[in-house]
Amino acid sequence: MTLSPAALLSELEPTAARLVERHLGSSKEWFPHELVPWGRGRDFEPGGTWCPEDADVGGAQLSEAARSALYVNLLTEDNLPYYFNDIDRVFATADTYRYWTRRWTAEEGRHSIAIRDYLTVSRAIDPWELERARMVQVTGAETPKPTSPQQGFCYLAIQELATRVSHLNTGKVLGDAVGYNVMARVAFDENLHFMFYRDMVGACLEVDPSATVIELYGVVRDFSMPGVGIPGFDRHAQIIARAGIYDIVSHHDRIVQPLVHNTWRIAELTGLDDEAEVARDKLLKQVDRLGRLARRTAERRGDKVEVLA
Repeated sequence: MTLSPAALLSELEPTAARLVERHLGSSKEWFPHELVPWGRGRDFEPGGTWCPEDADVGGAQLSEAARSALYVNLLTEDNLPYYFNDIDRVFATADTYRYWTRRWTAEEGRHSIAIRDYLTVSRAIDPWELERARMVQVTGAETPKPTSPQQGFCYLAIQELATRVSHLNTGKVLGDAVGYNVMARVAFDENLHFMFYRDMVGACLEVDPSATVIELYGVVRDFSMPGVGIPGFDRHAQIIARAGIYDIVSHHDRIVQPLVHNTWRIAELTGLDDEAEVARDKLLKQVDRLGRLARRTAERRGDKVEVLA
């Protein structure tokens, strides 16, 4: 029998409490101001303009893809008030969940501080364009809006892992050791957030497997990264994908396939009702379809193709 949202969250609260304690034991205190190369900074003239030659990124030449990734990654983090609002609305039924949403918010806020300060002192991208885009992004408040705890946990598990991959790959293409360290530090946090949501999905599958499989199928089928409200998002996403920073190959090989098959073992679940059996079949076919698209993309790019079981 499918549990109500309140009943499900109540049932899972001990698991959430254990995962919060694990998170606090695994996370490390860090300070954005210690990672930022302040010595590169200089004053901006009011009403000035920016050109790529202004950038000071440790002697590296930033690609268009690196700039697009930095732009999208930071503006995604900037929409934090509305992500908090959605998470708090869906999950915050007890003190454990309330604490987690606030802790998560505090950590995510640190990410935007670190990335923005790095971009400001290094002049890696146009700060005037960035601020105008931030105003549009935050004013628009466009975010995923989960309608159930299972949908929220499934989306956030996939999204946090995807964000980890995107941040880390962005750091790798910068060519700047300082910038890499900033993005790697952020990616480390995102991985811890992913682990919380990953294991909450696992708990949902134990307590209410049919409803969770149905929601997981919908999330995988309709998944989009949370930055869709960013000005020029589609164009930047295409540039990022062409560079292999985050594309269908990453999405299938490093996110969806490992989670569905290896972590949550959806194909091995038992006791599903008829609707969930149909959803599982569609989910597994969707993962296979993503895999075929990923292999074709990798082949066109000349990558070595790894066929995942």
